[in-house]
Amino acid sequence: MPRLILFNKPMNVLSQFTDRGSITKRATLSDFIDIPGVYPAGRLDRDSEGLLLLTDDGKLQARISDPKFRQPKTYLVQVEGEPDDAAIEKLARGVELKDGLTRPARAEAIADPHLWPRDPPVRFRKSVPDSWLRLSITEGRNRQVRRMTAAVGHPTLRLVRWCIGEWSLDGLKPGEWRDASHK
Repeated sequence: MPRLILFNKPMNVLSQFTDRGSITKRATLSDFIDIPGVYPAGRLDRDSEGLLLLTDDGKLQARISDPKFRQPKTYLVQVEGEPDDAAIEKLARGVELKDGLTRPARAEAIADPHLWPRDPPVRFRKSVPDSWLRLSITEGRNRQVRRMTAAVGHPTLRLVRWCIGEWSLDGLKPGEWRDASHK
């Protein structure tokens, strides 16, 4: 049976087990997970938080991470400003980026999800409001969610991946993982 690990990746942790090419030591998966033979199915940028799946099965890894399988990935996104209905509709229809039009997405404004504190905290500015979106995409271009929100005039302040397909971050604190192999 394939091994599947759900990990809540904290901010400033690399989505790999080693840090090659850096003069200063950066946190990696090996600082949190000591399970031989598992590898990330996809990636999550260093400045993003949330669900990262790891497995020892190549076929499962491909099914999770390859865009051709259109596995939905849901993000909770804190953005600068308060997107209006037109901005949310544009996110849902697809946004024109330098590398082409994004696939249609699910996008909605949500109330503050009251997540764990981020370290370092998001910069707070009294003069610029912020708000939260839930955005589900079925592709995984480099820094796609950040580029999408910026393209509609609302730069991302905080990005937390909450779900990948049927797997959710629910119940996992930053730096915690659980074995979901029994599913």
